[in-house]
Amino acid sequence: MRRFILLPLCLALVACLGACASFSVFGNANAPYKEQTLSGSGGGGKVLLLTIDGLISEHGKEGLLHTRPSTVEEVAAQLKLARKDKDIKALVLKVDSPGGTVSASDVIYHELMTYKAETGVKVVAALMGLAASGGYYVSLPADRICAMPTTITGSVGVIFLQPRVAGLLDKIGVGVDVSKSGAQKDMGSPFRPATEEEKRLVDAMVKAQAERFTGLVREHRKLTPAALATVSTARVFTAQEAKDLGLVDSVGYLEDAIAQAQGLAGLSKESPVVAYRRRPAPDATYYQPGAEALAARPALLDLGLDGLLPLHAGPYYIWTPGLAR
Repeated sequence: MRRFILLPLCLALVACLGACASFSVFGNANAPYKEQTLSGSGGGGKVLLLTIDGLISEHGKEGLLHTRPSTVEEVAAQLKLARKDKDIKALVLKVDSPGGTVSASDVIYHELMTYKAETGVKVVAALMGLAASGGYYVSLPADRICAMPTTITGSVGVIFLQPRVAGLLDKIGVGVDVSKSGAQKDMGSPFRPATEEEKRLVDAMVKAQAERFTGLVREHRKLTPAALATVSTARVFTAQEAKDLGLVDSVGYLEDAIAQAQGLAGLSKESPVVAYRRRPAPDATYYQPGAEALAARPALLDLGLDGLLPLHAGPYYIWTPGLAR
């Protein structure tokens, strides 16, 4: 009996909390960023550590007791703040991601390229455990790319994900009636099989997006024709394989990437390394989650769905096996 009483009480509590938009048990995701020094104490310039974790998306996440802005929002907001700080001379982009949507990956690429052009700040990408597909795409603006010895990277290509539920609906006796103004208006619908013409159109779309990706790799990385042909198979590579192909410049750890950024910017090894946090953490290190994650975790109810296959039809710069992390 006690369980049946507690459940309505919990639901009522959640409803009350939802009505208080400014309330957050675990930190306010709308709080202003605060700069936190992670290491160093010297003067003459700073290194900004900017983290990209998980799926790269233009859409934020909402939970029962917290919200988290999208990756695009996080990166754009931090770069906007960084533009105001003339002491920032180098940026280390820490990437641990299987990729994400084509548009989100491309917007972050554009934001980083614009920031570099406007400020002259040197950028080093530090690839962590996984920096595949869109995770590698957003690293392309970097002046140097450093992969950890155990990094999995590459997957330079596009996949068009299109969920299908038509068979399931048939089994349970449910159908969908559609009125459309053109033959391809509902292209990508999960409620029916694709036609041959639709498959051709999707293949053409995938090819165009893939050519943009490989074109940017060719522009930024100057690979040999043989290396580019290997990379264009869209397979993933170990750190050493990526270095041999020219996808990355060096193999090392995060401290090595920071040292490279300091060197490129003409800074001393004692120059401060800073990060932007919604809620600065005590005893902060380089390896803590990104700016939003500290304010967004934990959730009251964690269903473990963050790593599942995206359910929206469309093209992705993503390595799908990486979603199970």
